[in-house]
Amino acid sequence: MGSVAYNLLLCLACFLIVTPYVEARFVVEMNSLSVTSPEDLKGTYTSAIGNFGVPDYGGTLAGTVAYSKDNSAACSEFGSTDKFKSKLGGLPTIVVVDRGDCYFALKVWNAQKAGAAAVLVADDRDEPLITMDSPTEDTAAADYLENITIPSALIEKSLGDKLKTTVGDGKVVSLKLDWRESVPHPDERVEYEFWTNSNDECGPKCQAQIEFVKSFKGAAQILEKGGYTLFTPHYITWYCPEAFITSRQCKSQCINQGRYCAPDPEQDFDQGYDGKDVVLENLREICVHKVANETLARPWLWWDYVTDFQIRCPMSAKKYNQECAEEVISSLGLDAKKIRECMGDSETDSENKILKGEQEAQIGQGSRGDVTMLPTLIVNNVQYRGKLDRGAVLKAICSGFEEKTEPPVCLSPEMETNECLTNNGGCWEDVKANITACKDTFRGRVCECPLVNGVQFQGDGYTSCEANGQGRCKIHNGGCWQETKDSKTFSACSDSKATGCECPAGFKGDGVSKCEDIDECQSKTACQCSECNCKNTWGSYDCECSGDLLYIRENDVCISKKGGTARVGWVVSMIVLLGIALVAAGGYLVYKYRLRSYMDSEIRAIMAQYMPLDSQNEVHHHLNEET
Repeated sequence: MGSVAYNLLLCLACFLIVTPYVEARFVVEMNSLSVTSPEDLKGTYTSAIGNFGVPDYGGTLAGTVAYSKDNSAACSEFGSTDKFKSKLGGLPTIVVVDRGDCYFALKVWNAQKAGAAAVLVADDRDEPLITMDSPTEDTAAADYLENITIPSALIEKSLGDKLKTTVGDGKVVSLKLDWRESVPHPDERVEYEFWTNSNDECGPKCQAQIEFVKSFKGAAQILEKGGYTLFTPHYITWYCPEAFITSRQCKSQCINQGRYCAPDPEQDFDQGYDGKDVVLENLREICVHKVANETLARPWLWWDYVTDFQIRCPMSAKKYNQECAEEVISSLGLDAKKIRECMGDSETDSENKILKGEQEAQIGQGSRGDVTMLPTLIVNNVQYRGKLDRGAVLKAICSGFEEKTEPPVCLSPEMETNECLTNNGGCWEDVKANITACKDTFRGRVCECPLVNGVQFQGDGYTSCEANGQGRCKIHNGGCWQETKDSKTFSACSDSKATGCECPAGFKGDGVSKCEDIDECQSKTACQCSECNCKNTWGSYDCECSGDLLYIRENDVCISKKGGTARVGWVVSMIVLLGIALVAAGGYLVYKYRLRSYMDSEIRAIMAQYMPLDSQNEVHHHLNEET
């Protein structure tokens, strides 16, 4: 009886038991595959994303198809590290391999080592597509699973047969894998969930979860603090069949009278930690997230707690317990009492509201399937496929934002696609100033006029970009003409004008490619007086008068430096100045006289109110009678 119960509880980890009447539903996540040549194969097909490697979420991959008859299943190495490596200037190679004889992941690993950019596994039977998963019972797989960095997908047998036949006939097959719609991206916020486990003694998968949380914590907190994402941690729990609730096995692995259970960490009921210890820590971590959000508005503290708990309270050090957990909680400024209240009583024969909600959340919502494995990442209600790698997961989350609303972390150098390295991505470029409109993003390159040193370039990004606003002339002179000659520098760029180029005074031209000096002497626009001699200079002119005459540029006239003409000029000038002075003096006297008269009349009026004059007696007497 005990042995039967033990095996039954171990088997609970093989399938999800949420409620007795719900049938588990697994959804196969797809990406699009388009054959672009030859003509008879053109069309769009579906493929099932592999649950390992790095799917190119939000992006595309175009390449040519290769197939090796000698190692069609790719269960052994291809013997050459460049067998499928693309030639210089050529498209990447997408390798088709046959299903069967070995693990999916091993096929992809062998093809990757031979230079493949992606792998398509052709099904060997006519059936609905399945998700290729990583092997769990093969310990040797742990040595290469983490090193698979290319995407893979399962394709239908009919498509696989056509691709292999066409390549075998010596024809070039070109296709494109497209993951842009694999994750919905309806708005400016991404909602994602991470289904995990606090158990740190379950082998490679547990270790992978621990390493992922550590590496992804920074990016997750940046996204959450900026309001770009809404993150929710989740934990899978099982329940104990009613017939075994009172058994030793259920009591050691479950809380709340068999309602919430987890497998024994060591699969040994006589030593180490029990499954119920894992359930309690799972519950505590949910409450850390809940309390941190409700009391401090800092839900991202979950990442700090989980990371610190894994470091400070591991099972191997016998510190996986409440005491160590609450030390971590206190160090983060959280209220341990509130978290205990959130967790509730694990001994009562009643539902736990938090864990009941977790069991209900395991059931698929809408297009999302049930959560049936750990770890599972869900982005915008779609299950992520691929390994738990910081860059790969960040790429998947970033693909969930509406285009052009991605936060800066999604546009960081590590997310670049390097499309700008080839022909500048077809975007505008100023080679002399080393300025380009090409920008690599995780979705591919975009052509957007750049912001350089505070100056915004404007244009379509493909054929033109012009600097605008203040400071534009400091950046490659605003794209305008500029030249230095005879120690003089002239420019067609002016900060007083937001856009455009205009040749300065003394020059003519388009202002962009050239500005030519205007010969004012030839155009008869200067030095027109009869005594003048004109000499053209770069950007201007000089005018000289014959004899001892002096040239006045403002009036374009020559006058004598000395002599009668000069004296007459000075006399006239003095007379004019004297006349101006006399007029000013006369005006001042008139002003003073009028001002004095005005002030006298005002003073008299004021005094009349308090000291009546003789001439006013009669008037005042008459007024008094009226009163």
